[in-house]
Amino acid sequence: MPTSDLAPIAAFWDTVADAFDDEADHGLRDRRVRAAWRQRLVEWLPRDPADVLDLGCGTGSLTLLLAELGHRPTGVDLSPRMIEQAGRKLSEAGFDVPFMVGDAGNPPVAAYDTFDVVLVRHLVWTLPDPQAALDRWLGMLNPGGRLILVEGHWDTPGGDDSYVSGSPSLPWFGGVPAARLVEALEPRARVAHVEQLTDPMLWGKPIDDERYVVIARPEFAG
Repeated sequence: MPTSDLAPIAAFWDTVADAFDDEADHGLRDRRVRAAWRQRLVEWLPRDPADVLDLGCGTGSLTLLLAELGHRPTGVDLSPRMIEQAGRKLSEAGFDVPFMVGDAGNPPVAAYDTFDVVLVRHLVWTLPDPQAALDRWLGMLNPGGRLILVEGHWDTPGGDDSYVSGSPSLPWFGGVPAARLVEALEPRARVAHVEQLTDPMLWGKPIDDERYVVIARPEFAG
């Protein structure tokens, strides 16, 4: 999608970037929340150091955990302000991690670049064409690679299909149920794992909506 069409969305996330880390699961400032996410990443990611594309990386909190675990992350986010904060966060922690401003649905990486893991958290609801994005992400994986989707389905006020005036229509606005996401993946990938993420410690509070992880592997994976 042309960058100009996504400009209203980028501008929205720029405006919320400074307060983004105030949410427990965004900033991971609470050591217990941070530990909960660290443990999940250990469970979901390869044991050996991996090249990980962190899409919709926001302020880089998960990116930092990836680096601390010995992986080689690359972060992409549509918001320049988010990327600025992510770069500073990783630099202050002593890590030299590449970050790029761009459309996570069509990541601005070289055509020949592939990754062991593509990690996506609470992103598909913001995409004008999530089906196309799933295809692109699966195509960016190395043989044996995995697509890790941490997503959810929650109520949204009104009947709008966008959260920013002037932005494209968002077919999965308000999130997507796990069953629907699995259905979208199955023609193009092998779904290896589905798990509901009900632990309040992941979110810093109890939740009453659906939050889950889906891990899928490209069809060529063994």
